[in-house]
Amino acid sequence: MSPVARIIAEDATAMEQLRAARALALPDWCIAAGFVRNRVWDHLHGIVPARLPADIDVIYYDAGDLSKEREAGYEAALDRLMPGLPWQVRNQARMHVWKNLPQHRDTADSMIYWLESVTGIGVRLEADDSLRIIAPLGTDDLLGLRCRPTDFGATRRSEYEERIASKRWRELWPKVQFLD
Repeated sequence: MSPVARIIAEDATAMEQLRAARALALPDWCIAAGFVRNRVWDHLHGIVPARLPADIDVIYYDAGDLSKEREAGYEAALDRLMPGLPWQVRNQARMHVWKNLPQHRDTADSMIYWLESVTGIGVRLEADDSLRIIAPLGTDDLLGLRCRPTDFGATRRSEYEERIASKRWRELWPKVQFLD
């Protein structure tokens, strides 16, 4: 089991949230971004239990239904399964539009267009209860306590810097090195 999967597997709250997301049977899904990043960085900083993320980013890929209404329906279903949590469900088949890019090929492809290397990492709970890590840019930065812009993020440097500042990552995780 990978180090990232081990950290997630040892977190009972994360596993319960993954079970809820799996119940939706979404195509090419995972829970990504702060769900993984925050838990790993909290673990590497000795923060136990891990702090809850500001939102729980469930992402999937369905080119056959690009409606926001479908996403809202999935969020409502998750809220029925685990009420009161900050669920955010997004179909990555439509996320290219606001970035002015060609349509993404799948969920992993969409993640390379996120701003930071450490955010484009997701985890899926498979039918056999194993964890699959989806990390098209790898997990070395995350586990090495390094944050850098993706190639896409480098083209949007001000957005990258503003995001790090607004989320207070330097304060929350002082051991992280922020690289160019």
